Amino acid sequence: MLVKFFKKFTSIGRDREELINNAKREAEIVILKANQEAFTIKDTAEKESRKLATDALEIEKRLAKREQSIEDKEILVNKERQSADDIKRHLEKLKVDLEKNKEAMLAKLEKIAQLTKDQAKELLLAGWEDKLKGDIAKKIKAAEEEIKSKVDDRAKHILVDSMRYGAVDYTAEYTLSVINLPSEDFKGRIIGKDGRNIRAFEIATGVDVDLEEEGVIRLSSFDAARREVARQSLERLIKDGRIQPARIEEIVKKTREDIDKSIFKAGEELCHSVGIFNIPPEITQALGRFKYRFSYGQNMIVHTLEETKIGVALAHELKADVNVVKLGCLLHDIGKVITDKEGSHVDLGVELLKKHRFPQNVVDCVAAHHEDIPFPSVESIIVYISDAVSGGRPGARHEDFEEYLKRIKTIEEAAKTKKGVKEVYALQAGRELRVIVKPDEVTDDEAVVMAEKIREELESKFDVFPGQIKVTIIRESRAEATTKI
Repeated sequence: MLVKFFKKFTSIGRDREELINNAKREAEIVILKANQEAFTIKDTAEKESRKLATDALEIEKRLAKREQSIEDKEILVNKERQSADDIKRHLEKLKVDLEKNKEAMLAKLEKIAQLTKDQAKELLLAGWEDKLKGDIAKKIKAAEEEIKSKVDDRAKHILVDSMRYGAVDYTAEYTLSVINLPSEDFKGRIIGKDGRNIRAFEIATGVDVDLEEEGVIRLSSFDAARREVARQSLERLIKDGRIQPARIEEIVKKTREDIDKSIFKAGEELCHSVGIFNIPPEITQALGRFKYRFSYGQNMIVHTLEETKIGVALAHELKADVNVVKLGCLLHDIGKVITDKEGSHVDLGVELLKKHRFPQNVVDCVAAHHEDIPFPSVESIIVYISDAVSGGRPGARHEDFEEYLKRIKTIEEAAKTKKGVKEVYALQAGRELRVIVKPDEVTDDEAVVMAEKIREELESKFDVFPGQIKVTIIRESRAEATTKI
């Protein structure tokens, strides 16, 4: 038993010794490898250090060389700057010497020629002016002829193009409205007992009612707005069937209110169609009355719309103020619908626009559109031309020829009956009356009195006249002599 234990203990000791020896050998191997790696790292570090030292030395050499080159260049630049300064001073000295020599030479020339510098200059310019005067005159004449040959064509082109933009439908003026009756029995109901219904209708509407033609009723009035109120009122009464004075007044009042609303709407549509907004309500209402207002057969809304389109096109062509022209064209005839005041439509329109604080250049366009005042601006001329083009184009306006001749004759007769009158001419559709008197029978003072008398007589003969009549007395004396040769 003891022998076995001793053998086992001996075996354990040998194994332990062998493990220790193996561990020592492995430790030696690890130390050897570590020494080799350390040596390798040290060798690599030394090589890198030597390389960095070499590179640093090379860089120092290049920097030193570059600094030397910069110093050399600075020295060269300083030398060149010094040289440039020397040249500049030399040139300035030469300039001063040249001026001195020039003044000396001019003084000698003035002494020799007996002329100052200014006199010589004027003499030279005069010579060239005489030489070029003929050429300049020829060029000016040629330019004027070229302008004259082109300006008419250009003006025609602008006007025609502007008129193309202003093309609108034509609306003729009528003084009658015709209403078709369902049956002849309605005529008796419209007349009423002892004619009270028709009298009430005519008083309420202010129109004449004609029942003579079978199957229709004719409403006659020169006021288109009244005629429209009467037409709509009568149609409503016929449809309603209750025709009596009280009902007539009620229907006419309601119709007139509806017409006023339609007039305001027409004014808004007119303004908006030409691009004008935020107009005062009173002005819009007045413009809407153009719907039932005619001038020599031309509807005022159509005329205003046409004129405004033409004016805007002209303003664009001529580089004028488009907004001023647009307002001037839109408002130029607004005085024609002012019936509660006396005066020409130009003066009434100007007064209304000033009341609503419209710009002065717009007011001037309205004031000058019949040449009552000199044209204050290009825009006022454009408004005048646009009005003339719209009203003067063929077919735009018409008038009863017999009535026209009658009015012209009446105007001329007012002056022909006066003593000392030689010749009388009614011009501009009766808007101007020119009276030529005999100078040996009428003095200057008598001519003034004659003009006032003719004016008073014309005002008494015409209750209503489209515009004003200007009376001009012409008194001229001449002395003539003719030779026998």
